[in-house]
Amino acid sequence: MGDSSLHLRLEEFFQNFKTYKYKKRALILKSHDVTTNVFYIKSGFIRVFRISESGEELTLAILKPRDFFPLSYGIGTTSQSFYLEAITSLELWKAPQELFLGFVKKDPELFYELTERLLTRFYGILARIESMAFSNAYIKVATILLTCAEDLGENDRDRVTLRVPLTHKDIATMVGLTRETTSLEMKKLERKGLLKKHRNHLVITSFTSLKRESRTTSQPELVNLGSTFL
Repeated sequence: MGDSSLHLRLEEFFQNFKTYKYKKRALILKSHDVTTNVFYIKSGFIRVFRISESGEELTLAILKPRDFFPLSYGIGTTSQSFYLEAITSLELWKAPQELFLGFVKKDPELFYELTERLLTRFYGILARIESMAFSNAYIKVATILLTCAEDLGENDRDRVTLRVPLTHKDIATMVGLTRETTSLEMKKLERKGLLKKHRNHLVITSFTSLKRESRTTSQPELVNLGSTFL
């Protein structure tokens, strides 16, 4: 089953349920909320994050249209330990977990595809931890921008515009840096002509050059940002 076929099957299922709309920066779920639904994004973007005991935020993923959560899809638990915030205006479907699980169980090929996606995201977490542990601030920022470009970008040849409006603070929470440090590293990229802002969206002027720049020190392979959310 191809990825387009997977999305088509999922949309056909979720279209049987009510849609919900949220304003920008609305909280969809809070840590330890108990949910009996599976959510499927129709339009808009969601930030998945955690808050430390000291109040620092760490962004784990950006979810985009056609993503669904939680990825456990009703198996084992109904509680989750993340916050989910609408980065943009948002529209999504909600389906009862037991109905979603019944739908998936009836289609072994679909079940296999979803399980494969879950495993891919698990390995993505490991790769991202490695990247954050062994890179300096400049490389961390360059790498996360590349990752966002691969998962959230609109390409015009080698130029990539991020579809979701991300602030310096948003980028900082993805790589575990302060906003001030992140801003300094992004300014370096801007001075090199690799990054600029168009309206509220970040633009990578040359994906190839930024990728080369990010490898000025040893780096693990890039992972899809959407692959970091369990």
